Amino acid sequence: MSGRDGWREMNIDGLINAIGPLLSRRDGEGWRYALEARPEHANPLGVIHGGTLMTLLDQTATLSAMWLSGEKAMLSVQMNTRFFASAKVGDFIEGQALLRSRTRSMLFLDAQLTVDGGAVADASVIMKIIKPKPPNN
Repeated sequence: MSGRDGWREMNIDGLINAIGPLLSRRDGEGWRYALEARPEHANPLGVIHGGTLMTLLDQTATLSAMWLSGEKAMLSVQMNTRFFASAKVGDFIEGQALLRSRTRSMLFLDAQLTVDGGAVADASVIMKIIKPKPPNN
């Protein structure tokens, strides 16, 4: 559990758990997600690796899409990312996403990462709703 007020650790299988823990906090009608930047998140230049930031953007968009749509499974089919500023070890990187549009099988979102209220990166993300296949018997 993070020492930050209202933030809770999430346990999600896969990459985000390996680099996390991912933190979540209720924010009005939606959720915010966060990652506490550690030395292993940095690149050789000493700033947080763009791949780490993109993973956090993708996870933020996915969880937000699932929450806003009520769907249980999503896959990212496209993510256009822009970087505005670097993040450093020790930063608390927060993410949130906004649903822009939805079709029957696709969701279109904008996700943003900030540190202390300043923009670090954002992305336009297209998510596809996946209907899980029943297990083989």
